[in-house]
Amino acid sequence: MSERPANIPTRPPTRRLQVEDVVIVDTANLRRAIGGTSVGNFMEWFDIAVYGYLATTMSTVFTAGMDATWGLLVTLLGFAISFLIRPLGGIVLGPIGDRIGRQKVLFFTMALMAVSTALIGVLPTAGQIGLWAILPLYLLKLLQGFSAGGEFSGATTYVAEFSPDRSRGFWTSMLNVASYLGFAFGALAVAGTTYLTTHLWGETAMVDGAWRIPFLLAVPLGVITVWIRARLPETPSFEIADKFQAERPDEPEDSIFVRHGVLGVLKHHWRIVLLGMAIVSAELTVQYALTSYMPTYLETEVGVSGLDASLATVPILILMSLSLPFIGMLSDRIGRRRVYLIGSISSIVLMIPAFMIMQIGTIWAIMFALLLVAFPTACFVGLTAAALPALFPTASRFAAMAFMYNTSAAFFGGTTPLFSQALVEATGNVYMPAFYIMFFAAVATVAIILIPESAKRPLLGSVPVVGSRAEAEELVRGQESNEHLDLNTMPLTVVPSGRG
Repeated sequence: MSERPANIPTRPPTRRLQVEDVVIVDTANLRRAIGGTSVGNFMEWFDIAVYGYLATTMSTVFTAGMDATWGLLVTLLGFAISFLIRPLGGIVLGPIGDRIGRQKVLFFTMALMAVSTALIGVLPTAGQIGLWAILPLYLLKLLQGFSAGGEFSGATTYVAEFSPDRSRGFWTSMLNVASYLGFAFGALAVAGTTYLTTHLWGETAMVDGAWRIPFLLAVPLGVITVWIRARLPETPSFEIADKFQAERPDEPEDSIFVRHGVLGVLKHHWRIVLLGMAIVSAELTVQYALTSYMPTYLETEVGVSGLDASLATVPILILMSLSLPFIGMLSDRIGRRRVYLIGSISSIVLMIPAFMIMQIGTIWAIMFALLLVAFPTACFVGLTAAALPALFPTASRFAAMAFMYNTSAAFFGGTTPLFSQALVEATGNVYMPAFYIMFFAAVATVAIILIPESAKRPLLGSVPVVGSRAEAEELVRGQESNEHLDLNTMPLTVVPSGRG
């Protein structure tokens, strides 16, 4: 039978699975759901890229008069605090998403993120109000972080619940395709703005005010994204789980069908939360080293210009994003754990060679080194939306994902640029970021071995999701011998109704 986390209690199934129980997802609705969540990820990562690639410029603009080294660290702290607030966003928004629905929370998070990103583009600078300028910047980064605390965990939950079980890896990988295309677009926006304005207005154009342009691009992007989000449907899995809980008020507290807040999640699912945090920490350290920290590293430790640093990473990110659906399909075929292990082990093996090659300093050496860093990154992020939501039951999935993912993001992901640069400054060793990544990859390797396999299986606490009625009929006929089905974890007392 299907693997399940060790702490999940079993009970006799209420009845056999019927065709009417199975969720049959219309392909058009599935694509609409993937598109509606992906545009939000595109927007979030566009902002991350813009802030990361403008870090040295933002340091000059917002910390003028401060020592250059400290000014850069203060600016990178702004990036870090947007992640430190994420757990609070997850704690508040995750349980709300489990109670009122995923779609409503995703609409709110996107609106808040779009507004706060755009407002950064109109902030006063240190030249206008002194070092006080850093405070409103921090405030807006806090708002971004709060919204992100519900955004990504909600988006991964949403697409995982909408995707057919057999191809969940492929469909959910599209979420991070949009993430990295958004990041690449942000990098191109910075590079394009830098090139045009410096040629038109002089070498100091970016510091003089052109830095605002990429942030203000969030206005049209945000309007489009919020409009799309407002028209998304709710996931069938949430609706079934919500109805089941209403019909079964006598379920024991430790049942997977009982909705828990964050404290309940920690009480009943603490082991799987810790394992998930270990995996997310490894994913985010290598991910943010590649995306948000690398521009700073290439400028300060390798001596590459800001424009060249931006241009070098763009083709790598685009290539990596296009590889994610293939990684998702591979995980559908061979399992999530095997692909995760490829990612964690390659992180350990490839980081030192990558940073050594980077020090050569030529554009081709840098691009090859970035490609080495991108490979384990792709193995991790290609599985995020398929593997991590599957660790938790549907009734509490949003809350659990929000706490687990955002706590890791706060302490080990968003702080990667800050800690990496601080370690380099403290030791004088330019390879310290590689050792930082390798440590978390080693911890994640152990966690990956211990998590349950979720490929080809229904999400915990949900009925199967398929792409056609023929597939549903085949599933029902062979349910007794299907090792990927566990009727004990499905809400089968709900009277079947038409879904699509």
